Amino acid sequence: MSSGNSRLQTRFAELKEQNRAALVTFITAGDPDYATSLAILKGLPEAGADVIELGMPFTDPMADGPAIQLANIRALAARQNLAKTLQMIREFRETDSTTPIVLMGYYNPIHKMGVERFIAEAGEAGVDGLIVVDLPPEHNDELCDPAQAAGIDFIRLTTPTTDDNRLPTVLNGSSGFVYYVSVAGVTGAGSATLEHIEGAVARLKRHTDLPVAIGFGIRTPEQAAAVARLAEGVVVGSALIDQIAKAGSSEQAVEGVLGLCRELAEGVRGARQ
Repeated sequence: MSSGNSRLQTRFAELKEQNRAALVTFITAGDPDYATSLAILKGLPEAGADVIELGMPFTDPMADGPAIQLANIRALAARQNLAKTLQMIREFRETDSTTPIVLMGYYNPIHKMGVERFIAEAGEAGVDGLIVVDLPPEHNDELCDPAQAAGIDFIRLTTPTTDDNRLPTVLNGSSGFVYYVSVAGVTGAGSATLEHIEGAVARLKRHTDLPVAIGFGIRTPEQAAAVARLAEGVVVGSALIDQIAKAGSSEQAVEGVLGLCRELAEGVRGARQ
């Protein structure tokens, strides 16, 4: 990775100048198959995604709700693996050198590939950040430290149950942005009140200068706009993945996801005007 600012830093800085939040979209790599997933991935920036989180399919995604669990099952059934996920990012980078891509998932597939090899290949493919939900800060030396040394941001999840004593530990060594999960429990379940989110953002800001992105439970342009007034990023995953689940064809899946992305982007972009 070239020295200087990361794609994530650059993107959040640009959006701060424009006084708007980032729309952060999540899809699972290889869902429902490689070609469709790649078409969606390539179409997201034009449809208004500012940052893309790409899920690394895993057999036991315990922090995820039904929508993302099913996405994992579809992707694995289509024989998606970590090597193919990195290949997908290489293909995306052939036409897009600016949109940040964050790989999100669990430690097991990375551990299986080998941390050194994974970091080298991820950096070379054009990965900007990692969210590894089952690797606590106590294990920073395993993946977080070597990833950051290679110029890949390590992004932490924080939740309503992360108290003020625990927060500095969780944020220690984190970079890129902070991902605040606004509902305790699995992804896609319920949504938090705006007062709750406002309080949570204020609390995080006492502990970090990093941008705060909020996710879990945001499904509509109106909800996205409301959160975009309070935080630097709005994360939408399950709602986009539902478009893939209900699509009858590859074309419908691509159209469904990109169509909803456009609506969400409009909500986010108009939020602070």
